[in-house]
Amino acid sequence: MIAAREPSQRPHDARLLVVDRRGHIAERPRAFWTEVLAASDVVVANDAATLPASLSGTHVASGASIELRLAARRSLDLDDIASWTAVVFGAGDWRTRTEHRPPPPPLAVGDRLALGPLTAEVAAVLGHPRLVTVRFDATPAAFWQGLTEHGRVVQYAHLAAPLALWDMQTPIAARPVAFEPPSAGFAVDWRSIRALRARGIRFVTLTHAAGLSSTGDYALDARLPLPEAYAIPAATARAIAAARCAGGRIVAIGTTVVRALEAAASRDGIVRTGTGLADVYVDAAFRLRVVDVLLTGTHEVGTSHHALLRAFVGADTLERIDDSLERGQFRTHEFGDSVFVERTHDRRFATRGRRFERERVSRLPCPCRSTSRTRRCCPDRPWRLRSRPRYR
Repeated sequence: MIAAREPSQRPHDARLLVVDRRGHIAERPRAFWTEVLAASDVVVANDAATLPASLSGTHVASGASIELRLAARRSLDLDDIASWTAVVFGAGDWRTRTEHRPPPPPLAVGDRLALGPLTAEVAAVLGHPRLVTVRFDATPAAFWQGLTEHGRVVQYAHLAAPLALWDMQTPIAARPVAFEPPSAGFAVDWRSIRALRARGIRFVTLTHAAGLSSTGDYALDARLPLPEAYAIPAATARAIAAARCAGGRIVAIGTTVVRALEAAASRDGIVRTGTGLADVYVDAAFRLRVVDVLLTGTHEVGTSHHALLRAFVGADTLERIDDSLERGQFRTHEFGDSVFVERTHDRRFATRGRRFERERVSRLPCPCRSTSRTRRCCPDRPWRLRSRPRYR
């Protein structure tokens, strides 16, 4: 793969690698992603807008230059600015690769940070010299004004020029809570949304505070993604339930949507309305309860985004995907090409050489009036298993 160096969200030559449930791989233009969906499917996207989350400044005690990148918080409430998780770098900026950035001066609880018009205090050091909790000395209005005036978007050295804030906003961006863009949403535009609606495919959103994708430190990157706040509207929960009743698939636009839906789902796979904290780590050991299909960017081996794909496909299929991306010179990173991956159901029910027979459900009437006999349905439906899952 090659790095996408230009901040073009929807280049005319953007490509899509399509991986179906049988592991068959095909290359298509990226606009093709709407054509591989069915009318019973529901598409879920992240409508979080991107913050200017990078703040340059000074460590007051030492006088050393620093860069502070906001990385997470436990709420989506814009008035709740008391506590933020942040990653701190030493002198330099995005033009230096993150793995080559110097560490900050030693940080201790109580240290003051001067960040342009804002000041903050280190409230905790979180088991790593770069990872801290900070508290800002400002009212919500003053904080947001200072962040807007002084902050820059988080950017990495593979890009050719400085980014503007609007470069990092998806077409459906709403509440400013993401620390990096939910960049899989760059593939979505109003034309594709109209195409979905014309075919009767539901398009709904949730809000997930997408965090940092890299810190440049191996030990700290291993802790990513950090717990991230999310909110699921009632309309989204209803649409997912209705799609389940109709035998449709849940299509996630990006890994942030996967994490939010899987964190929100109870053991029976029902997604309920409300807010929460996505603290699940999705990888080969994670059993997906909600999402059937993922539209995402191309991801490098070793990243948490790449590990998440193992929840959808087996190791052999993922190796073939990686090989296809490399041979095809697909573009990677936030402005790169895309992958459309359908969950490989056969693999999900294989255990130690014995074939797992899926649960069969009772044929009770459904509140949404669907006649489908799917396993997961409306939250109010009194599902009962006819028989326990069994091996044979």
